[in-house]
Amino acid sequence: MYQFSRAIYRELADQVVEDPRSTAPLANHERVLRECEAAITRLASDRYYFARPARSLFNEIRGFFPMAAQRRVLNVISTYMALAEEYVRVAPKSGYDLTGAPLRCRASTRKGTPCRRAPLAHNGYCPSHQHLAESEELAA
Repeated sequence: MYQFSRAIYRELADQVVEDPRSTAPLANHERVLRECEAAITRLASDRYYFARPARSLFNEIRGFFPMAAQRRVLNVISTYMALAEEYVRVAPKSGYDLTGAPLRCRASTRKGTPCRRAPLAHNGYCPSHQHLAESEELAA
């Protein structure tokens, strides 16, 4: 998954503005890369609850770029995040997410703890919580 975050960073690295008061060289470059990696990691591990990943990443890193580059930054982020979302959507479901953690049902139990059952591949809910997937479809 990190190929997406690294691709975003490579496309934007030449326009990152460094802080002249900073004692560490390339500090803003490191921050941009870390934010890109954090967004991709969250997309891979928590895609159902990450509503607008491109917008979220753009809001995190836009301060590191000049105003003239903002449009290009948004376009690059939107393009690569759409590709990453598609990759996550069609990735093979082997019982583990893309970070290596076991898949869990998206629902909570009556006690408020996360459901520990394995989800079905098509919607992320276990057989006991299928009714929640149907209510999401109706709301959409």
